[in-house]
Amino acid sequence: MTSSAEATARGLRGVSDVLEIQEVLNRYALCLDDRDWSGLAACFTPDATADYGALGIHEGYPAIEALVRGVLGKLDGSQHFVSNHVVTVRGEEASARCYLQAQHIKRGLPGGEHYLVAGQYRDDLVRSAEGWRIRLRKLQILWAEGNPDVVAS
Repeated sequence: MTSSAEATARGLRGVSDVLEIQEVLNRYALCLDDRDWSGLAACFTPDATADYGALGIHEGYPAIEALVRGVLGKLDGSQHFVSNHVVTVRGEEASARCYLQAQHIKRGLPGGEHYLVAGQYRDDLVRSAEGWRIRLRKLQILWAEGNPDVVAS
């Protein structure tokens, strides 16, 4: 039987894990908009996989960065919001789900300057020596509005 202090410590670690994972997911969105590639790298394991749906499956952090840098680098601005985080921790691994809305802007583009995407991310994360990192990210687009040419490569 465990003591009350041990149970409390386990409970606090669980809360801390959830908050750290939410921080990683929020930091991902901010790093995209800030074009902070070193910060973005700290959100992923080096061998991570990202399945961005129509934008393809990208294996390894360098491929993930190349994709988002290529898409976002041509824009005049973007703003990514993530919310409704649901996190399940299982020891050294975790799964998470959150909603996203992402506004993309490219001024002067024929057909419209804005493209808004809404969807959800489903993530698998692992605890590393540096903290929680995304190992697998899957994007499911739920709806989009505006001119998709804004984000065309």
